[in-house]
Amino acid sequence: MLAIESSCDETAAAVIAADRSVLSSVVSSQAALHERFGGVVPEIASRAHVERILPVIREALAEANVTPTDLSAIAVVTHPGLVGSLLVGVTAAKTLAAVWDLPLIAVDHLRAHLYACRIAYGEEAFPACGLVVSGGHTNWYDCPDAVRATLIGSTIDDAAGEAFDKVARLLGLPYPGGPSVQQAAEHGDPTAVPLPRPMMNRPELAVSFSGLKTAVRYAALGNPNSPEVPAPPLGERRIADLAASFQAAAVDVLVGKCDLALKQTGRPTLLVGGGVAANRALRVGLTDLCERRGVRLCIAPMELCVDNAAMAGLAWESFERGEFAPLDCDVTPGLVRA
Repeated sequence: MLAIESSCDETAAAVIAADRSVLSSVVSSQAALHERFGGVVPEIASRAHVERILPVIREALAEANVTPTDLSAIAVVTHPGLVGSLLVGVTAAKTLAAVWDLPLIAVDHLRAHLYACRIAYGEEAFPACGLVVSGGHTNWYDCPDAVRATLIGSTIDDAAGEAFDKVARLLGLPYPGGPSVQQAAEHGDPTAVPLPRPMMNRPELAVSFSGLKTAVRYAALGNPNSPEVPAPPLGERRIADLAASFQAAAVDVLVGKCDLALKQTGRPTLLVGGGVAANRALRVGLTDLCERRGVRLCIAPMELCVDNAAMAGLAWESFERGEFAPLDCDVTPGLVRA
């Protein structure tokens, strides 16, 4: 199966066998295009997809050493995401499906992030509680099997990855914020700056990173409501301490809410996918949590954390059930919140 992913700022294609083995996975990142803006610019993203989509597909087919006659279907991410970006991938997939006379399968980007754990760990990954933690989403799911995923909680404002990007910009660190904040935090003291853990001790499965981001801003640049207490100079050491303190606060909140989600669902496994799942501090915190609770932890491998098409191997589940999309299917842009 050829799978295509273009929901945000990575143009990706992959070839996945029926046994879920990944024969090829090609990802073209747009990070350099968006770096000067400190975040993804939708119009730039969609135009870059137009330029890159066909070369990426050709490379994925060549790397897998397959031709169109070897394929059983075309899979494409149709939701959620940026409307212009999604349309590029879906238009390419529809065209190829029509020309090559292959069925089309629509894929949910968020469920695919969880399915990346199935690709890495096998069928025993389910049933599970799932966390998708990325630039646009911080969502918890109850996953009784590989097909079903019920949204049970989410952020009420910024996603975790969005908060990392904004904090990085505040601290003068390069985009994308996740890797740069993590790198700076390695040289800082996570206890140096007292920061809030918003909603961490509340019983609902929801998080908020907006207040944490604001607290970092005040610690870095000063509080306009308390001008008589200036912020310390924002030197290299202070930046490292702020990065480490922010990262520790964000990880504490995510781990605490994963604990709550496991209690609510009673599932024996925790699945974690999305770009922020690559964060080392988060991986350590979730490992400690699951060891304490006696729960199996399945975190997507590093190469499957960022947006990619290999995780769209989820489409094989639809293929085996005969669930195909019409050629006039549409995209569903936007964010998903509980």
